[in-house]
Amino acid sequence: MKANLDAIDWNILKELQDDGRITNVELARRVGISAPPCLRRMRALEEAGIVTGYRALVDEKALGFDVTMFAMVGLSSQAEADLNAFALRVKDWAVVRECYMLSGEADFILKCVAPTLRAFQGFIEELTGAANVASVKTSLTIRRIKDAPLVPIG
Repeated sequence: MKANLDAIDWNILKELQDDGRITNVELARRVGISAPPCLRRMRALEEAGIVTGYRALVDEKALGFDVTMFAMVGLSSQAEADLNAFALRVKDWAVVRECYMLSGEADFILKCVAPTLRAFQGFIEELTGAANVASVKTSLTIRRIKDAPLVPIG
């Protein structure tokens, strides 16, 4: 079911995506309402599960994570229990920053960051040895072309 949002709600979402640290008073000013109803709307968006959290976006390279790779993983079995077991295992690997279950040639794609290629290779050895993993194909990123982890509002 799609959310039933009005123009003010959409503007609130856009402003929050642009700056999650914005004060309620400034947010209210930008969307054209007073602070109390703005805060009520923000809380309603959070309670409805539309706003799921707030976080800082951090430049991984500035912190020494110089390697970004993608790993396409094929499993031996796609039974629901096996898919769930792999998904649980992925949550324990700190090098994996994003994981998506796919349809098609691979069962999962993992976005990974590591400080060095050697560290990533160590992770790949662990990944290929994990239960139910039949195949792993990796791709090293050359450069990031677009980084827009936001919903395209407006």
